[in-house]
Amino acid sequence: QVQLVESGGGSVQAGGSLRLSCAASTYAYGIECMAWFRQAPGKEREGVATLYTEVGSPYYADSVKGRFTISQDNAKTTMWLQMNSLKPEDTAMYYCAARYLSCDLGQPLKYDYWGQGTQVTVSS
Repeated sequence: QVQLVESGGGSVQAGGSLRLSCAASTYAYGIECMAWFRQAPGKEREGVATLYTEVGSPYYADSVKGRFTISQDNAKTTMWLQMNSLKPEDTAMYYCAARYLSCDLGQPLKYDYWGQGTQVTVSS
């Protein structure tokens, strides 16, 4: 069992930056993919970025490409999402997730573990 805990959310003005963290309770043996998702009120959960734990290969949703960066530490127990040039439409609850199989940004239900979320609010 892996517990994921997000932190780093907050309120910023448009154009600002935030760095989200996702800490795993233990090294997640067998976890192949780590991901960030977000969900705004009244909207479905959408994929933001994915990262393979062994080979990297970051992948981003078109809406955040060039502004967000996903990364992890060498111990593979912490993952980050650096968010720059934030826009009001980035406002959402952000969740980190882990999966034993390959990454799939479009299928949140396929992920095995989820954090509790951290709120990001971007004002114009």
